[in-house]
Amino acid sequence: MSRFRKANKVDSLAGFRTEKTEPTVPSGLLKTARKSGQLNLSGRGLTEVPQSVYRLNTDTPEEAQQDISFGGSDRWWEQTDLTKLLLSSNQLSHLSDDIRLLPGLITLDLHDNQLRSLPAALGEEQQLQQLHLSHNQLSSLPVELFTLKNLHCLTLQQNLLENLPEELGQLQSLTELDVSNNQLSALPSSIGCLTKLQKVNLSHNKLQSLPDSMHHLTDVKVLECSNNQLSDIPASLSGMVSLQQLYLRHNKLCRLPPLPGTALKELYVGNNQIELLEREQLVSFTLISLLELRDNKIRTLPEQFPVLAELTRLDLTNNDISVLPASLSLLPNLKVLLLEGNPLRGIRRDLLSKGTKEVLTYLRGRIQEEPEETEENSNVMMLPSLARVNTHNIKSLKVLEFSGKQADVIPEELFDAAANQDIITVNFSRNALNSTPSRLLELHSSVSDLNLGFNKLTSCSDLCKLLQLTHIDLRNNQLSDLPPEIKNLTKLRSVILNYNRFKSFPQVLYEVLSLETVLLGNNQVCGVDPGRLIKLVHLTTLDLSNNDLLNIPPELGLCTSLRCLSLEGNPFRTPRAAIVAKGTDAVLEYLRSRIPA
Repeated sequence: MSRFRKANKVDSLAGFRTEKTEPTVPSGLLKTARKSGQLNLSGRGLTEVPQSVYRLNTDTPEEAQQDISFGGSDRWWEQTDLTKLLLSSNQLSHLSDDIRLLPGLITLDLHDNQLRSLPAALGEEQQLQQLHLSHNQLSSLPVELFTLKNLHCLTLQQNLLENLPEELGQLQSLTELDVSNNQLSALPSSIGCLTKLQKVNLSHNKLQSLPDSMHHLTDVKVLECSNNQLSDIPASLSGMVSLQQLYLRHNKLCRLPPLPGTALKELYVGNNQIELLEREQLVSFTLISLLELRDNKIRTLPEQFPVLAELTRLDLTNNDISVLPASLSLLPNLKVLLLEGNPLRGIRRDLLSKGTKEVLTYLRGRIQEEPEETEENSNVMMLPSLARVNTHNIKSLKVLEFSGKQADVIPEELFDAAANQDIITVNFSRNALNSTPSRLLELHSSVSDLNLGFNKLTSCSDLCKLLQLTHIDLRNNQLSDLPPEIKNLTKLRSVILNYNRFKSFPQVLYEVLSLETVLLGNNQVCGVDPGRLIKLVHLTTLDLSNNDLLNIPPELGLCTSLRCLSLEGNPFRTPRAAIVAKGTDAVLEYLRSRIPA
């Protein structure tokens, strides 16, 4: 009896022992992870990462230690290394050095936790390509993190970072960097070493300037710098030649950023302190489609507003503009003009409420009513043809303009005035030219933007010698083909050929690898070769609307660089109109699904 009581006494203590229990992961999840290489533990309330996760590929699974037989699909010894580990939306406050036991990780998602620091062992994850650390409490980063040579995507938004180390420049495979919503007051100059970056988000910090080294980021297409304390943008930023979207809202800018010769399509500079808007600042935005200038202090617009051929939306809301220049009505593609909150004079409020089309019609009427200037102007030279040479535009803005004259020749005096002036922009649109002016070749070393739209051209061979061209506008002419020598224009990014007589996609354009925009709408094109088009790796905009395409080859879906594909108004039956209406991504996805296996 005494022996029983003694044994019973020993067992009774077991109820009072406290053993540390680690969070468990369902064995089924671990088993699946060994086969797929992916483990999703997001939103499970974890306060630490279980050891069973770290040791997933090192320990023998529990079921293998039991006396059971395995079928062909259950052979645990044929497991796959864990490559994707999702731990987001938990309550993790730290990450163990045991993370080194998962050397095959390619994706590690730790966003939305309570991490205050990261282990040095993270630097041993040399296969890592995506690291998501947003919405944590990180105030610093281990230097070992910057040894991850294969890292493509690093997201650090919504943390407590006050600076980034110079070692950042070692992440030379990085294509996407997001450090928004931190406490950064400056960026390391080494950011210029990240030459593969395509998307950068620096918004909601305390940045007062951007480093000059950013001009080395020639592949960046999207740069987000809103909600900082920027008072100026360095001119060197013009070296970011691929930049298409630039966000600078809610800063302290007093002028537009100097970005000549860029591929910029969208510029957002609302909520700044811009007072002056000069023509010289705008004329370089040759591809701009959206320009947001709302909530600034702009008082006047340039009297001769540049003809920005691609501009579709201009937001001037809440400024101090009192007069609208009639030249706004000459913007050929402007669809949305926002003017609310300006003290406009000379234009009725009821007219403003009718929308953009009515306002532009009114301004166009004012052009016809305005009398010719009679006062002497030192910047204007009168020609016998009654044309006007604006020497200010030529000398200061490097713009040679002779537009809307319905002339069949360009006056010699105009070229004489432009001699030795390094002209960048030439606008001879809306005339009656049958051929390209031979004296254009005198500008071959400098002209990059050429507008010959709305003429009667049947050929354009001479243009092939203007080797600096980046933008050509040949819309509304009588062209049916392009000369093979166009391939010599290795800097050409945009070509507009709408409303011509093309019956096929110009063969030479397949060879211009720098192209980003091709507009061929309203022609008679009956086919396109996706096998050759896919080689245009920079092509983002392709307009084939209102042509004679009877079928769309499924392989066109492999042109994944396209962001805007216009196919409306063609007689093809597939894809259906309902799919086309959903936009470019839906069309490309549909076409890919039709590719034969």
